[in-house]
Amino acid sequence: MDNRIKIIFIIPSLVPGGAERVISFVSQNIDKNKFAPLLLVIGYPEDSAYDVSNVEVKYLKKKRVLKAIPTIAYLIFKLKPSIVLSSISHTNIAMSIIAPYFKRTKFIGREATILSKRKDQTSTKKWSPINFVSNQFNNLDMLICQSNDMAEDMVNNYNVPKNKTCVINNPISNLALIKEKTNNENIRKYITVGRLVNVKGHFRILDILSQLKFPFSYTIIGDGNLKEVILKKAEELSILKYIIHIPFTNKVNDYIINHDYFLQGSYVEGFPNALLESCVVGTPVIAFDVPGGTKEIIEDGVNGFLVKNEIEFLEKLQEKRIWDPKKIRESVYLKFNKEKIIKQYEQLFIDILKLH
Repeated sequence: MDNRIKIIFIIPSLVPGGAERVISFVSQNIDKNKFAPLLLVIGYPEDSAYDVSNVEVKYLKKKRVLKAIPTIAYLIFKLKPSIVLSSISHTNIAMSIIAPYFKRTKFIGREATILSKRKDQTSTKKWSPINFVSNQFNNLDMLICQSNDMAEDMVNNYNVPKNKTCVINNPISNLALIKEKTNNENIRKYITVGRLVNVKGHFRILDILSQLKFPFSYTIIGDGNLKEVILKKAEELSILKYIIHIPFTNKVNDYIINHDYFLQGSYVEGFPNALLESCVVGTPVIAFDVPGGTKEIIEDGVNGFLVKNEIEFLEKLQEKRIWDPKKIRESVYLKFNKEKIIKQYEQLFIDILKLH
């Protein structure tokens, strides 16, 4: 008889993204002697950007979460999992809708952003039943937040009881090669990784870079609806010749390791995975001190700088400093190594089953 704890992990898709990376990672790395995980993907296998060979996966092949609710409910009824863990807001709300019908299953949501601060969210269509759910997340037994700011946001702005929130940071899923030495070239090399959308703040980084008086290159990795607008802005600022744009790639670390600084212009971040990866390879960061998990990763002067405004950002870009890549990695490894984070998830799963 299989006495392991059945868990269904639910994610809209496995396209490139932080939530997708973390859910696929956790579902594959929890102790299989204690837990029996199933990764339920609402989207399509051909969209997958992550290797999920170490977990049972079922694709529903649906374009929208709303259309998948009946199938998800049927699978929960059939499989009778002890726990359902969903990620991303609209999926969490959908699980909150069906949770009251499954009294013996614990429902856990995992939030991916600070909802009240997000500036680029796509509004749900007016006819969606989700818009008529007054309690939103309240039927969930627990809500995992990636940062303390996110937890406070859910309590203060979405009426989630404090005792139904917990903070589990994102893990370092892979210890990549570490930077061997700093750049001795005359050209300073900067990089940003992230979706090309307003909330990521590419425009203010371009404004700052346009004020530099020394040679530089700026690599932007990512795709989004503002790609052409961002490149047009760079042209207007007469710095387009210094810009290198790379669409999504699975070799992000190979690029980050060869740059002097990772630049983050975001106005809000849930828990910036690319920034964390930069510290893992030993590349320091310059980032704005904004709501979210950035300040839980960056130790000012140890693995980068947190700045309050564009003037301070420019000052840090112009500052000459020698960094120790090993100390940069160590600063984040101690807090976010995968063994530590996986244990936090496993303990949550065990503890939540004790709740009545």
